[in-house]
Amino acid sequence: MALHENLTIYKKALDLAVYFEKIVANFSKYHKYTVGSDLRSISKEILLLIAKANALKDKTPVLLKLREKIEELKILINICKELKAFRSLKSFEYAIKGAVNIAKQNEGWLKSRSP
Repeated sequence: MALHENLTIYKKALDLAVYFEKIVANFSKYHKYTVGSDLRSISKEILLLIAKANALKDKTPVLLKLREKIEELKILINICKELKAFRSLKSFEYAIKGAVNIAKQNEGWLKSRSP
């Protein structure tokens, strides 16, 4: 079993979580404590699920939960875009591309588990 810190999906999720920590600081006061707090929380949950999946023999249930959390994150990123919580379109694009990348890696991980 590889350490979760060495997994590409973990590294990408960590980068995205750190990114959210930085950009949420620039959200308006209202958005910082509502959708910004949710972004930070869900991105941390995703990291924990990746570590948990890596440690288990039967990864599938955790990877399915991870899929749900990633979708939740993507929806929240889009809500933030509509609310104009992101300072720029570039910031939104970075966030959504990061979430999509993590989703693709999770799907690959799930497919590799299937017989």
